[in-house]
Amino acid sequence: MTTTPQKPLNSGFDATSTADDVIKGIDLTGRTAIVTGGYGGIGLETVRVLHTAGAQVIVPARNVEGAKAALREFDGVRVEPLDLIDPASVDAFADAFLAEGRPLHLLINNAGTMATPLSRDARGNEAQFAVNHLGHFRLTTRLWPALAAAGGARVVALTSRGHRFSPVVFDDLAFERRPYVPFEAYGQSKTANSLFPLELDRRGRDEGIRAFAVHPGAILDTSLTRHMDDAALRAAGVVEVDGRRVMGAGHQVKTVGQGAATTVWCATSPMLDGLGGVYCEDCDISPVMAAEDLAVENPLELPGVLPYAVDQDAATKLWDVSERLM
Repeated sequence: MTTTPQKPLNSGFDATSTADDVIKGIDLTGRTAIVTGGYGGIGLETVRVLHTAGAQVIVPARNVEGAKAALREFDGVRVEPLDLIDPASVDAFADAFLAEGRPLHLLINNAGTMATPLSRDARGNEAQFAVNHLGHFRLTTRLWPALAAAGGARVVALTSRGHRFSPVVFDDLAFERRPYVPFEAYGQSKTANSLFPLELDRRGRDEGIRAFAVHPGAILDTSLTRHMDDAALRAAGVVEVDGRRVMGAGHQVKTVGQGAATTVWCATSPMLDGLGGVYCEDCDISPVMAAEDLAVENPLELPGVLPYAVDQDAATKLWDVSERLM
């Protein structure tokens, strides 16, 4: 296993920092950003902050009218149709953007789904893996010419501490021979979201394309939890037995503003100039944790990334597999 260097920068920000905090002093005038899932939760907050800093923001959406309604107060933010589980839809969006001939400076792969009942895309891929990873893989690779044309682009992939639920199980990605467990499928997709930026950064750095994986923290004010009952939320460590949300120091539950902060930091911070291919959380590069660190009472509260989610060999294998599956 060959892991990437994961050395915190001591950025000066922390888990309580907000997206407004990390964008201070940064001017994005003349920059173009695409934010998938940018019409709800931390995606909407990401769009707001990038737009306020001067970026031209495009939001791909499956529900175009709903997205336009959510974004109506942001003049100039565009909404375009895109369904990540449909390859033809991804290609149509990418082709239309490329036809404009503009560079793409920021690509935020924010959209996702979590802990859903078993379903598959038209090609037979398990749906969480298809939406969270394969759709974004296809989108990113189709947009490569525009990223390269930026002369310094950043791609941010939203992962999660949920990667700890499962590595990428290459010999049964689609749960064809093993029992389907929603959180294992989610964990596999989040590990894929962590590995993808490693290989993307390796392949793209000579063309000025740098990539980052981001764990935003647990943010309950999003649609991601719509498939989770109270028992599942308690198991995830974000709801107390009496139904109260777990908040405060030492816990991962954040406000939407705090949840968007690491995304915005990775997309814009000059501290990361010349860097890439790393997993970040709490507005800094994360440490690598040992497997035995999980043998504590509340392991999801511990910072860090497991070695298998920053394994360069696995990242290269995932890229090759994804090219065949997408």
